Amino acid sequence: MSNMPNFNRPPISPGMIPRPGSIPPRFPGQGIPPRPLGSPGGIPAAVPPRPGSVPMPAPSSVIPPSSGIHPPIAHKTGQVDAAQEFIMQFKKQLLPYLVQAIDPKLLERGNENALKARIEQLVDERLTADKVPIGRQLRIKLLGDIIDEMVGFGPLEALLKDDTVTEIMVNGHHTIYIEQKGRLTLSPVKFVDVESCRRVIDKILSPLGRRVDESSPLCDARLPDGSRVNVIIPPLALNGPTITIRKFSKSPLTMEKLIDFRALSQSMAMFMKACVHCTLNIVISGGTGSGKTTMLNALSSFIPEDERIVTIEDAAELNLQQEHVVRLESKPKNIEGKGEVTIRDLVRNSLRMRPDRIVIGECRGGEALDMIQAMNTGHDGSLTTTHANSPRDAISRLETLVMMAGMELPQLAIRQQIASAVHLILQISRLADGSRKVIYITEVQGMEGNIVTLQDIFKYEQTGINSEGKLIGVTRGLGIVPRCQKRFEANDLNIPIEIYQSVLHHNNPDYP
Repeated sequence: MSNMPNFNRPPISPGMIPRPGSIPPRFPGQGIPPRPLGSPGGIPAAVPPRPGSVPMPAPSSVIPPSSGIHPPIAHKTGQVDAAQEFIMQFKKQLLPYLVQAIDPKLLERGNENALKARIEQLVDERLTADKVPIGRQLRIKLLGDIIDEMVGFGPLEALLKDDTVTEIMVNGHHTIYIEQKGRLTLSPVKFVDVESCRRVIDKILSPLGRRVDESSPLCDARLPDGSRVNVIIPPLALNGPTITIRKFSKSPLTMEKLIDFRALSQSMAMFMKACVHCTLNIVISGGTGSGKTTMLNALSSFIPEDERIVTIEDAAELNLQQEHVVRLESKPKNIEGKGEVTIRDLVRNSLRMRPDRIVIGECRGGEALDMIQAMNTGHDGSLTTTHANSPRDAISRLETLVMMAGMELPQLAIRQQIASAVHLILQISRLADGSRKVIYITEVQGMEGNIVTLQDIFKYEQTGINSEGKLIGVTRGLGIVPRCQKRFEANDLNIPIEIYQSVLHHNNPDYP
């Protein structure tokens, strides 16, 4: 059976399929025949100007020949330009007809070229019949948008292809925000209507065997390129269907690139590489969108090639470069409410898979107990992430997650387990200028009374703001030689103790 989406087509009668060169007497499913472009009540050949606005030129001159085909993705005011308004109006009336008029067989996988040719034919027939004076550039843009609606992810296609866009946030069909270079911007693109937005949601979820409806109105998924998607629809989402896409980088950021981006210093990277090599258990802590998964990917590159790695995730995002990697992904309940496989189930199962390293995408529930038990029973070198704003908060967060396992363990026993399991906490933060930096590397020292003791090894300090609004700061070693230095020496790793001294490390955008 095809994996292509079902557009909820009613049965197509022979009279609904237009003959070449002809226009059907009415849109299927509508009670009135379509009016020609530019006629009263039909799609206007030129969008009428709003009061106080500049009149819109004829479609043939909307986009001059010297301009690019695609409109700008980001726009400071968020207003839709004249060409985009014309295309939106045209698509709104034409899409229902195309859904009905196209042979369902063309929607099956492998027929993309034939489908695009058929769409182009139908659009050209309509433009010719209604004598729309449309220019070549606008026609190409119009065809591209309609093909994206029928074949791809609609208005999200251009955003997904733009490498500068790191996150896409759809707040209802009429509002789309994007993140570029750490800044949120209102995008001029939008869906034609709610139905168009729901079709895109179905395209994302259908190949994964998932769906959203009123009985199950939220879902996590991923795109074919690995980008993470969260969907929530009414009645939970009051603004309409809401989609949040965390884009997957085509070229994962390496530790070298993170150093170039000033996310951490050379000394920090040298220290972390030694920690991974010596199988220390590391927790990466940070807020939403701070770069935890990116750092987890970069750290995992230091795992030796001859070790067996098991990764466990809610929605697969990790992209490890080693050959011997087993990737596990949780599974939600099906329509009958059965078949759920949780992260905790996968962590337990992974212990029977002879892993050298266990990498958990994120600890957010009772699986924290199983992870800590694994760390304490010979599975050293494990890596995971969690949401917290400081190393101390990360310890408290893990303590809370362990309690969610429902084992009713004494608080002191939980803290002792955490103190013996976790060796290092890497704290990441997204700063005011949108940059992401490692602000603390903290070693877990053990227990003192009933308190888990922590010791900062490195710290990022902001010192000012430059003329471009970028933060200026430095990374310091705090003069403390960590306990793990003995492990480095035992493994013949030459990590000079000078990197821990209270000196400035190059982590400053204005540094020469």
